[in-house]
Amino acid sequence: MSSKPQRDSNRSSDSSEREPLPFEPAKSRKQADKKAEMKAKKATVASPTKAEPSKQSPRTPSATGIPDSVSRRMVKRMAVFSGIPTALGMSTFVVSYFIVSRGIYDLPTYAVLLVSLGFFGLGVAGLSYGAVSASWDEETLGSPLGWSEFTTNLGRMTGAWKAARQEARDAAKKS
Repeated sequence: MSSKPQRDSNRSSDSSEREPLPFEPAKSRKQADKKAEMKAKKATVASPTKAEPSKQSPRTPSATGIPDSVSRRMVKRMAVFSGIPTALGMSTFVVSYFIVSRGIYDLPTYAVLLVSLGFFGLGVAGLSYGAVSASWDEETLGSPLGWSEFTTNLGRMTGAWKAARQEARDAAKKS
């Protein structure tokens, strides 16, 4: 529990120095890119004897994609949160067949269908939750259930959607 406040305090102090994560709003990315450019300009002005840095743009997540450690973390969570309900959905058919064939209880077919569809639906929702509940920071593993990461990442995604919608509106107004 003591790691959570520490992590939050690190986030607030490192937020101006960290690289933007995938799915962050473009506004945050632009600000981070500008800060990186300003730091590079200050470094070249402060030490004119150093070799001039290469003309590459600063490393952005959109250019590099999702880091391997983050994608592995997402896949593991997706397998757990989707695999368990999907396995239960498939086992529904086996268990119901066993119950009906042994004459234990006469299950209506719609009950079997609804239960299996419910489990398969949870499996589909588990795919999304597994990807969004993983920590998108390379160094941070996150909690086992990932609720705090889910709320953080969902906020980033909705912010990105709002920024994209606003950009589309602005572009529509200009044309």
